[in-house]
Amino acid sequence: MALIAIAADKGSPGVTTAAVALAAVWPRRVLLAEADPAGGDLVYRSAAAHGGPLNPNTGMLSIAATARRGLVPDQLWDHVQPLSGGLEVLVGLGIAEHAAGLAGLWPTLGHAFAALADSPNAPADVIADCGRISGDTPAVEMFPHAALVLLVSRTEPEALARVRDRAAALAQKLHGGPRGAATLATPLIGVVLVADPSGAGKLVNQVNDMLVHAQTGARVVGTIADDPAGADQLAGRKRGRLDKSLLIRSARKVTADLHQQYGAAWTVPTSVPPQAPHAGAGR
Repeated sequence: MALIAIAADKGSPGVTTAAVALAAVWPRRVLLAEADPAGGDLVYRSAAAHGGPLNPNTGMLSIAATARRGLVPDQLWDHVQPLSGGLEVLVGLGIAEHAAGLAGLWPTLGHAFAALADSPNAPADVIADCGRISGDTPAVEMFPHAALVLLVSRTEPEALARVRDRAAALAQKLHGGPRGAATLATPLIGVVLVADPSGAGKLVNQVNDMLVHAQTGARVVGTIADDPAGADQLAGRKRGRLDKSLLIRSARKVTADLHQQYGAAWTVPTSVPPQAPHAGAGR
């Protein structure tokens, strides 16, 4: 895999929590990119590796000038900051108004993110937190370069209806129309449910049936535990064994299932101690 874009349709289902949790247990080197045009959260909630605050001017904001002259994938590392747990982050925009500086550059960013996995010097996969998306959200312009687009949803009926409709709209935009159950296209569209683990199995089957019936081409690829305590640990707001939390355990299972379902070119080790990225939890 190369670029994995994570987004949601509406509300606050936990896109940032899911993105950080998956990045924390990713089995290869990974770059977490805050690619939400509405602005990022990590700079306000995270500590840098040196113990001080992250620099809000180094990240998506600083990369805008570079990208206008063309962007070689390895140049991304010039704008990356490590968090206190070691997770490498491309810090997001401070406010939505800063997104004007990236106008027209989202496809360039998507291409660079996707190509970073093949870098001869410092290869890495990219997990992009794209926040909430709609038809005119510029971050969607990165999606054609992604290997996988993950839509995060909670399990209330209205949230599931929205993720179904958003998946169908993305299939139309990215693939040119609805997709049957046996038809796959790139980027793959997956759904990650934020749910109570106890009833997740039955729920996954029900949501998959809904997605198939609507010919979205999307499938549920896994569930992230609805685990407020684990989210607080991930954000550095609470102490505890993060690697034992339901959140991290479920994130590790999602990465393993992605490998099994889609034959990704990375292997999932049996035991990966999660990084401790004192990062923001869920928008």
